[in-house]
Amino acid sequence: MIYVGIDVAKEKHDCFIVSSEGEIIKDVFTFKNNSYGFKSLLAAIPDVPKDKIKVGIEATGHYSLNLMRFIIDNQLPLVVLNPLQTNLFRKAQTLRKSKTDKIDAKLIALMLQSDNFKPHSQLSYHLSELKSLTRHKSRIKENSSKYKISLHRILDIMFPELASVVYSINQKSTYALLKTFPSKEAIASAHLTKLTNTLKNNSKGKYGRAKALSIKEAATNSIGSDSRALSFELSQTIYFIELYADEIAKIDQEIKTIMDELQSPILSIPGISYGLGSVILSEIGDINNFESPSKLLAFAGLEPSTFESGKFIAKDMRMVKRGSPHLRWAVLEAARLISMRDETFRAYYQKKKAEGKHHNVANSHVAKKLIRVIHHLLTNNIEFVPQN
Repeated sequence: MIYVGIDVAKEKHDCFIVSSEGEIIKDVFTFKNNSYGFKSLLAAIPDVPKDKIKVGIEATGHYSLNLMRFIIDNQLPLVVLNPLQTNLFRKAQTLRKSKTDKIDAKLIALMLQSDNFKPHSQLSYHLSELKSLTRHKSRIKENSSKYKISLHRILDIMFPELASVVYSINQKSTYALLKTFPSKEAIASAHLTKLTNTLKNNSKGKYGRAKALSIKEAATNSIGSDSRALSFELSQTIYFIELYADEIAKIDQEIKTIMDELQSPILSIPGISYGLGSVILSEIGDINNFESPSKLLAFAGLEPSTFESGKFIAKDMRMVKRGSPHLRWAVLEAARLISMRDETFRAYYQKKKAEGKHHNVANSHVAKKLIRVIHHLLTNNIEFVPQN
């Protein structure tokens, strides 16, 4: 067998090739992250039957995607390794704290040679697309949140009283108001009919003349500061918030389309719809990679850490919070929602609360129970049935 270990980086990759007999076919060399570099990698691999070759790469995010596609297109057997496994293998090889790209390339090849590893799963097409969309949505929501915080900062300076006379700053009617009248002076001097119509048309009739009068009065007596620069920033900030909202809606539609094609039983769980369901499914990937619910729990980082030394056993240890933070967030959020919608989960949550546990701790216990349910449903491809 020929073992090819590749350490991936942004602009270049390091490679080491060794045989099953320990013969170094090609010592560590560097090739660029471009078509010429990829071809030089192919030229360095001995011309032997494909089933006699094993290429290993760490799962290191988007930098490895193009190289992985190239390897697969050339019909070379590819093994994607979990970075945690390679790190443990490194520690087992030496006590020295040394890590370089060249050392890692050798390490990956030797790990393949030892056969002491479990391949990191590759997502199916649908789950891969879903993971890309959910991660993209998460990044856009983060940007949107920053602009919403900025909006509150601007209004604290320009019109701090507004928050007390509207239900929410971040609602359609408030955005419409501030786009039409981007300062306290503009609101105070606005024609009451125009102000009323702006609110009414963007609140489905919930806000009318009375609300317009209260906002107008608050603006007239406001301690806020008027500024052309702040008014301009206010308009721009609302523009970006609404732009991000439109883009998130488009992403949600793409996610819904894929979820409908997958027809996953996860959507049968109360409280889990397309949003949370897509994150949970895409982060888990192939459920068959998790032999038991405890392994899925560990991947979500929801298992408690343990510490024993001699006769001492630590109690009330915190959850490890390793694995996928996206999965952990989605499961904890789903646990909160299912506790509100399902009698069995609600009773379990209330039991933990009665034991004196904080809401977050009680919710984490519900999340662990939910993980077991998710593992069972996905493994057996069956829908959730409430337990009465």
